[in-house]
Amino acid sequence: MDQLMDELKTKLISQLKLSDVTPADIDPDAPLIGGGLGLDSIDTLEILVILQKDYGVTVPDVNAGRKVFASLRTLAQYITDNKVNN
Repeated sequence: MDQLMDELKTKLISQLKLSDVTPADIDPDAPLIGGGLGLDSIDTLEILVILQKDYGVTVPDVNAGRKVFASLRTLAQYITDNKVNN
């Protein structure tokens, strides 16, 4: 799962245009939304697109989303548990 978290860090930095952030800056256990990265609800939508496009994963509802987006680690675990094999 460490490899997936590293991949997610790189994708988030690139797709969300976090120009002042390096992968080392992203704590896998820190809050993903509203935390030190400054991500908001618009960023959440962009992450949902990444999940669907790159991993074939969808988040069914807001309650599930709160758990999925709790941290980078919970996001990676959700992908691992729900990824569609392409």
